[in-house]
Amino acid sequence: MKKPVYVIGHRNPDTDSICSAIAYTYLKEAMGEHVVAARAGKVNAETKFVLEYFNVTAPVLISDLYPRVHDVMIENVAIAHPWHTLRELGEIMKNSASKSMPVVDEDGTLRGIVTVGDLARRYFEELEMADLSKSGVDFAGILRVLEGALEVGGDLRRNICGAVRIAAAQASTITGLVKPGDIVLIGDREEAQLVCLRLKISCLILTSNAQVSDAVKQEAALQGVLVIRAPYDTYTCARLINLSIPVRDIMQSKVIAFKADDMLEDIKSVIINTNYRSYPVVQNGKLTGIIRRDELIASTREKVILVDHNERMHAVDGIEQADILEIIDHHRLGGMETGEPIFIRHDPVGSTGTIIANMCWHRSVELPAVIAGLLLSAILSDTILFKSPTCTSKDKVTAERLAVIAGIEIESYGVEMLKAGANTAELVAADLLNTDLKEFQMAEFRVVIGQVSVLDAQEILCRKSELIAEMQVMKIKEQYDMVILLITDILVEASHLIFVGEPFELLEQAFNANIKDQELFLPGVLSRKKQVVPPMINAAKRIGNRDN
Repeated sequence: MKKPVYVIGHRNPDTDSICSAIAYTYLKEAMGEHVVAARAGKVNAETKFVLEYFNVTAPVLISDLYPRVHDVMIENVAIAHPWHTLRELGEIMKNSASKSMPVVDEDGTLRGIVTVGDLARRYFEELEMADLSKSGVDFAGILRVLEGALEVGGDLRRNICGAVRIAAAQASTITGLVKPGDIVLIGDREEAQLVCLRLKISCLILTSNAQVSDAVKQEAALQGVLVIRAPYDTYTCARLINLSIPVRDIMQSKVIAFKADDMLEDIKSVIINTNYRSYPVVQNGKLTGIIRRDELIASTREKVILVDHNERMHAVDGIEQADILEIIDHHRLGGMETGEPIFIRHDPVGSTGTIIANMCWHRSVELPAVIAGLLLSAILSDTILFKSPTCTSKDKVTAERLAVIAGIEIESYGVEMLKAGANTAELVAADLLNTDLKEFQMAEFRVVIGQVSVLDAQEILCRKSELIAEMQVMKIKEQYDMVILLITDILVEASHLIFVGEPFELLEQAFNANIKDQELFLPGVLSRKKQVVPPMINAAKRIGNRDN
């Protein structure tokens, strides 16, 4: 099955990121493409409200795009069992065109691996009749490899304890050659057959489909000897019996195996150092598939379409090992590199939802009420109900058209949606900080800025010490220069900025304000993208130029 293309938004996804991924997936599917909506993080409270309102399932969670074993794993593979004979193993390898295969128990537990080299080595080592007593061979295995008929029965599960003899001599000289418990191969010579039976052998094998007389059957039953009639000549039967040895006798029990979730990058050194043809993949000791060395070398990369972001630091982990096919975004360009030319739709509007809605109409793709509702939610969320300075007339016109399709009254629905996202009472400090977190490189400074929109900023500011402590942990762990949380009060149309890290001057120059207790009040500031990041970048450049 062809792998899908993932339509995915940024880390710590917001409503625009999630809804745009779903809506663009709808557009691509309408155009006949195989795509899957994805997300790079948890669904926040506001987005959860939107998805439940329209009864839509959240996109599939993708924590990273690093190629893993399951991307190159072959699931339906030929297997051998420990009790299979070498002849059966050879047939399985021949029919499956496999040169190595895993050995498993009935319940799928991996016991070893066996290769065509193991089989060939055993074949050439056995120039004489093998000592089957040391290999745990039973009579059932011999019957199978000879494709014989059981003329006189007994317990076929018994292990062989004697040697294999070829009774080519006269009946009078057989006595000195054959011992009790031996297996005897013999042709169509009744007198010699009876002599062998009276010597208390364990099994008499009649070659070349020799007929079994009543006298031989009676004597075999009396002596408790198995009688097998084989279609092959004596020489061939002798060679085949050597192939009745079970697979467990030649398999490699110390196996290098991997798990389906192992990263290919992590296992490459193991494969290079061991140089096997294939490696089993297991889960809880059970075989789930194999990976082949040549498949690993030619492993395919995930294919993705990015929505609502275009910077590597905002993208899902492992984006550098994926093929980016398209970018649909409304943020600044952040230097994402691609291996070849791609389709980019990049508009200076307040929401990616605005871009996607207009792409659908431009391509004459009709929007159902649910998709229209999701796109409307994306616009209302990103423009904070049209109050953000990022909002454009195109956003408003698009939202009004979507509202008609979705059957929604913009103001009442928008307020209800924003209230759902503004309910922060049950969120711990780490969740608040990660609600909408984005990283930025500002000249020489590495800065991360989170933003949470609320109806009353004091509900969060009263937890300032708790938040500062969590931000300090994040700063140290991720080695940021500065960690910032922007608490946006929707009703007041202002933001409180709290931070940890340095330099203070970066904030003082950006906002022309004095810092008090690691906090700034920014009246009229609602947009991180337009009102916080640009002045900070300019300030960082000025500081860098001055220091140089």
